[in-house]
Amino acid sequence: MNPTVILDGGMGRELLRRGAPFRQPEWSALALTEAPDRVREIHLDFVRAGAQVLTANSYALVPFHIGSRFAAEAESLAALSGRLACEAAAAGRDVRVAASLPPLFGSYRPQHFRAAEAPALALPLIRGLAPYADIWLAETVSSLAEAHAWRQMLPQDGKPFWLSFTLNDDWPAGCVNLRSGESVAEAAAWAVQAGASALLFNCSRAEVMETALTAARAVLDGAASAMRLGAYANAFEPAQAGIHAANDGLDDLRADLSPQAYLDYVRRWLAAGADTVGGCCGISPAHIRVLAEAFGCPAGAIR
Repeated sequence: MNPTVILDGGMGRELLRRGAPFRQPEWSALALTEAPDRVREIHLDFVRAGAQVLTANSYALVPFHIGSRFAAEAESLAALSGRLACEAAAAGRDVRVAASLPPLFGSYRPQHFRAAEAPALALPLIRGLAPYADIWLAETVSSLAEAHAWRQMLPQDGKPFWLSFTLNDDWPAGCVNLRSGESVAEAAAWAVQAGASALLFNCSRAEVMETALTAARAVLDGAASAMRLGAYANAFEPAQAGIHAANDGLDDLRADLSPQAYLDYVRRWLAAGADTVGGCCGISPAHIRVLAEAFGCPAGAIR
């Protein structure tokens, strides 16, 4: 079994909570131009909490969020997001930076994915992030078509490819699928075939992760795969999750997902076979600190 790795939490809601510039449609991208020090500060707080992987704040650097600015600024903003994460990572011990490779046509919307148009949107992000990335992280992926496109577009640079799918929150327990309707077992089998270094699930409610991890673990064990397996849930209200989905507005955050409550979910994920855990939208440094303390990862030392 791989040793447990602690990821960071969500950037966008943390910017909002701290009063940083934050609005739709720019979402977390706005702070890159108007308050980059706030972005660095949040990364540092995740390092202090014990995160071993920081995710660059490049999630919203797509036309869906930054509109006409994309053509002129996407690559430079992606580079800035990578540099800020690296500066924070350097203040800790053995902290790696994951380049966030986001949904290119809007979150949770597999029906909007257009493979032919994807390279024009993806390549500026890849070029900007490449000098700073230790890990390529395609996250909030809704379909196998989207996963395949990211795998094909990435450079053959030897960096680990981490793949994180978002799950359909509306499926009943025991029948958790990707938002495209494709099964977790199909996704896990594809990840093995594609040579991914990690298979993760993110930006879905905490309740669905255990079922997905159990199904994925069965496939990975059957293939004798040593790839990492994990999850990082959001804190959206279950009844509203996906209504806005970081696309059109702000979902409410649930009141019952305290750091201790989140820890209880993560314990079940680890029992189901996970070895890589963290948080997505609404999961704060306080949540990550509890995970790091519980699983024997000392809080990152800041020089």
